[in-house]
Amino acid sequence: MDPEQQQKWKGKAIEILAGPKAEQVWPFLEDFFGLNKWFPTLTTCLPVEGISGQTGCVRYCAGFKTPVNNGDEVVNWTKQKLLSIDHTVLTFSYSIIEGNVGFNSYIATVKVVPKEDGCNIEWCYEVEPVEGWTLGDLDTFISSGLQVMAKRMEEALHAQI
Repeated sequence: MDPEQQQKWKGKAIEILAGPKAEQVWPFLEDFFGLNKWFPTLTTCLPVEGISGQTGCVRYCAGFKTPVNNGDEVVNWTKQKLLSIDHTVLTFSYSIIEGNVGFNSYIATVKVVPKEDGCNIEWCYEVEPVEGWTLGDLDTFISSGLQVMAKRMEEALHAQI
């Protein structure tokens, strides 16, 4: 058996924001039920359980496109649970608890890292190998999604000025 199929896939995406401070970006991310404002092609992000930003809350996300859709008209969806959140170090972890995209045992940690001239957003993830995907597909999906999220957050902050 291929060793890649025997162990979890792990990856990390980092997006550098020049200018915006970590404390300006964090409110966008800590709004757990507001992901559809930032993630590309995600049309729906609804509360299922709990209060946004509190450990244990669950969101329903739908409408996003993946690298393996190939023009299919399937509506991708997941339910995601907030596992932990720490407002002092600007980080949270969540897992996908249900969905139709094949992400089994998916856990991600998102962190905003302060820098002298702005901040970085780091998205670390691990998941069991996903049928029909490669690790490269997943890396592209996460990194391109994070890139668009960072750009939209920068634009939202500029609009506030």
